[in-house]
Amino acid sequence: MKQVLFLSLSTLLSLLSSGQVKTNTNQSKPLVTGEVDEIQSSILSEKRTLNIYLPDSYKANDTATYPVVYLLDGGTDEDFLHIAGLYQFNSFPWINRVPPSIIIGIVNTDRKRDMTYPTKDTAAKRRYPSSGHSDKFINFIERELQPYVRKKFRINSSATIIGESLGGLLVTEILLKKPALFNNYIIVSPSLWWDNGSLLNQSADKLRTLLLQKTTVYIGVGKEGLTPGDKPRVMEVDANLLADKIRSVKNKNLTVYFDYLPEENHATIMHQAVFNAIRLMQPQPAPGTEN
Repeated sequence: MKQVLFLSLSTLLSLLSSGQVKTNTNQSKPLVTGEVDEIQSSILSEKRTLNIYLPDSYKANDTATYPVVYLLDGGTDEDFLHIAGLYQFNSFPWINRVPPSIIIGIVNTDRKRDMTYPTKDTAAKRRYPSSGHSDKFINFIERELQPYVRKKFRINSSATIIGESLGGLLVTEILLKKPALFNNYIIVSPSLWWDNGSLLNQSADKLRTLLLQKTTVYIGVGKEGLTPGDKPRVMEVDANLLADKIRSVKNKNLTVYFDYLPEENHATIMHQAVFNAIRLMQPQPAPGTEN
């Protein structure tokens, strides 16, 4: 009798357990944070993947337009998820530092190829044999990606680009060579050591002549020390030199922020720097006010 009772209880518990698991499975559903798109590039001769975050307020049948943020290193295993989260957080009505924004994460295929210009440093060329084609990548952004985004999404005139490390080098190159492509530049720990710092010698005249719209530049750097190049350079010093170079441009449309974050290093700086950039570029409303 005891054996029969034990078997009955065991069977009942097994049924209850399996029924509970089945109920939970039926109630689960995917957590969607964005969408994945692809664009065929004739300039780069390859297909590029885009991770895209659309704010909750973005509706297909609406007429509202949105700022767009282009994020280098935009893979889900890179910076896409946490940067999209920063923009979502800072767009909450009770925070209101940025308007709801579209994030375009550009997934890498060959980072060193896309984010570096040609170098005369023979050691760097040996170390990074595919490097030196940032001109093509910039053309891809200007001639293919930006038109694609304009056609597919309802965007307004606010365009931001974000890059860190080699991505920061590329954003700096765009700023100095084609500054009208964006009106917000977020440059984090830029690898200005590339080609022995030659980009710091690039003329800033185009910032003086081509900036006809309000343009904001944020440069953030941590306590990072010596750079990877063979010739000794200090990343904090180079970032400071870049800020001074841009500040020296006499253009009323240009605003520059330099941000030294001694608690962060090259591995940890990205999240905090972009948070600070959002706060500086879009000051928080006074306490107790809402828009």
